[in-house]
Amino acid sequence: MVDVRFINSIHQVDSQQWNRLCGEGYPFVRHQFLAALEDTACTTVESGWQVAHVLVYSAQQLVAAMPGYVKTHSYGEYVFDWAWADAYRRYGVPYYPKWISAIPFTPCTGPRLLVSDEHIQPQLIPLIASALQQECERNAYSGWHCLFPIAKQHELLLSALVMQRLGCQFHWFNAGYKNFEDFLARMASRKRKNIIKERRQVRDQGFEFVVKEAGQLVSADMDLFYALYRNTYLKRSGHEGYLSQAFFQRLVEVFAENLVLVCALKPDAQGRQSIVAAALFVRDNQTLYGRYWGCFEEYQFLHFETCYYQGIDYAIANNLQRFDGGAQGEHKIARGFEPVITYSNHYLVAEEFRPAIARFLQEEAGHIQQYVADARTLLPFNK
Repeated sequence: MVDVRFINSIHQVDSQQWNRLCGEGYPFVRHQFLAALEDTACTTVESGWQVAHVLVYSAQQLVAAMPGYVKTHSYGEYVFDWAWADAYRRYGVPYYPKWISAIPFTPCTGPRLLVSDEHIQPQLIPLIASALQQECERNAYSGWHCLFPIAKQHELLLSALVMQRLGCQFHWFNAGYKNFEDFLARMASRKRKNIIKERRQVRDQGFEFVVKEAGQLVSADMDLFYALYRNTYLKRSGHEGYLSQAFFQRLVEVFAENLVLVCALKPDAQGRQSIVAAALFVRDNQTLYGRYWGCFEEYQFLHFETCYYQGIDYAIANNLQRFDGGAQGEHKIARGFEPVITYSNHYLVAEEFRPAIARFLQEEAGHIQQYVADARTLLPFNK
C-alpha cells in the first residue's frame, strides 16, 4: 500500500530524504536547487509557479517523489502549448491552472519520477498518474504534464495512456577527444575553417576567457553575472528575466560544486581587463548544461565562443560525455551539436479535447522525426 501526497513547499520534506531518491548526477532535481528557486521567489503563486510536489510513501517511508508546480501560464516551460490554451479559450473552457512536472526555466532532460528502488517504477507510474488525475479533477486543473523526462519514464507514462509529444534539441557528444583541435579534425575542411575563423575573430577583438568553478566562485561573481543576465533580458524581451539576483546568490552558497562560470574579458580604454560577457553552466559527473548567458555589449561571435566553444573546451578537458546546449538553436548544428529527440507527456481532463490534440501530436511527431533526420544531414562531420 502506498500513500500519494501533495506538498506546497520543498521544505515540507527533509532534504536528505529527498536527495536520497535523486541518485548520482542530474543536479536540477536536488533539494537545494528546488529550494533555491522557491526561497528566492522564483517559484511562487505570484510568479505563476506554485509549488505542488508529489510525495509517495510506503509504510511511512518516502519511496518516490516528483517535482511539480501548478501553472497559471506557460512561460518558462519550453514545451509550447499556447495553441492548446487558445483552443480552450475559444471554446470557453479554462486551460489554466494546470499541473506540470518540470524543472522551472530548465529545458534539460532528466528523471522526473525520483525513486529509491529502480524496480518499483513500473508499479508507481499508474498510481501517480491516477492520483494526478484525481488532483486535477478536485482542483479544476485542465490537466497535467510531464516535461523533458528521461526516455524510460516517458515510455512508462505512455503505457499508462498519457499522451506523448516529441521535440528536438541539439547536444554535443564527446567521442574521446583529446582537445578542441581533435574535435575539429572530424569535420569537413570548410566547416572546420569557419569555426577556426570565428574563434580567431573573437581573440582578435581582444577577448580573453577565465573559467571559475566551485572553490573560486564568490558572491561578487554572482552579482556581476546577474547584472549581465538582467541587461540581456531587458534588451531582448523588455523584462528582467525569470530568475532573481537572490537566486544566483543562493546558488553560489548551496550549489557551487555544480557551477561553472565562463567570463569574457576585454581591455577598457585604460587597458584594464573588464568582464563584458559571461555564461553560467551547470555540470554533473557526465554532462555540462548550458544554462544562462548575459553581456553588456554585443561583439561578433562572442556568444558562440562564450556559450559553445568554451563549453566544448571545458567538457573535453574534464572528460564530460555530453554538452546539453539548451533549447532550440539550429545554428548549433554547424558547430557540432547533434539533433536529439526530447519527450513530454500530457493528460487532459476534458475528454472532448483529447482526440484533436492526439491527432495534432501524431502529425507533429512525424514532422519532428523528419526534421531530426534532415538536421543530421547538415552535421559538419566527415561522412
